[in-house]
Amino acid sequence: WQILRQRYLKVSPTRSYRNLIDRLGACVTLRQKIRTWVSLSRDRQQAVADVLQEVIQEMLNSDRYLQSQLAWIARCTNDQATRDRLLLATLEEYALRPIRNQPLLAYRFVNYLRRQAKSGITNVPREEMIRILSDEIRDDEGENSLSLLDQNAIATYEDERTCQEAQILRVKVQESFAKYLEENVSLEAVTWFNLYLGGESQDAIAKEMNIPIQRIYRLREKVGYHAIMVFALKEGAELISEWLEISPKEHNFGLTLSQWQIYYAALSPTGKSVIDGLKAGKTLEEIASELNCKHTQVVKEWTQLYLSAQSLRTKT
Repeated sequence: WQILRQRYLKVSPTRSYRNLIDRLGACVTLRQKIRTWVSLSRDRQQAVADVLQEVIQEMLNSDRYLQSQLAWIARCTNDQATRDRLLLATLEEYALRPIRNQPLLAYRFVNYLRRQAKSGITNVPREEMIRILSDEIRDDEGENSLSLLDQNAIATYEDERTCQEAQILRVKVQESFAKYLEENVSLEAVTWFNLYLGGESQDAIAKEMNIPIQRIYRLREKVGYHAIMVFALKEGAELISEWLEISPKEHNFGLTLSQWQIYYAALSPTGKSVIDGLKAGKTLEEIASELNCKHTQVVKEWTQLYLSAQSLRTKT
């Protein structure tokens, strides 16, 4: 709220964006001394601003936390100007989060330079160039130095980010499945599911819900069936696959390279067409249209593909 109020609330869109770039640019070029990476050209500040915009865009496109915040902001208001202000405040807060006493943006900035580097020189927008001059930055007194390529720090940050993303996905899956249970099974199933997630035993759940244990077991079986055979395969396939890292497009159903080769070689022509379509980013509806068959037939094929892949995955 403080960030929003100080720099973005009741400010024009152009000025708001300029405030974000100035704030982040000051962090990168002054406090963190990354300006020593920038070639001593007259247009140095503009070059850094260009790279910052590229880094911000990259974060918006690939960072799951920011994408979840974008979705949250969209639910909060329909006013585009308010959405933009909330997004800018979110970007500033997230970019300046400390990782080993350095803002997250410092690592993102350096990683961006390393990815763009070609023979020691980095290409940036508007054909400006940033030359990598040093791996280290020093404080004003010159007594202490810090490597921005500290692999341990980066590895720790990446691990923390992975865990955070997994938790965000886990919550999304839980909320989506609970909504599915409410709409397609019963409120009783939702109660059981929430108590189960809370770590309660079946006996404890029976006491809490004040129903016989036999009915609890039947409820567990029903929820399990819908979770595996319906929600995971049809309703929430994308969420589940992303959370468990078993999507056919990005993770080959969670199979190792050798498992995937065995699996794919054994597929029917239709199965290969479905897999190839999914890897190309097509929906099941689009695949059904291309194969000139019903959507239900493709869903059935997809279900069999998923189950056989998970069977192979758990056997070896």
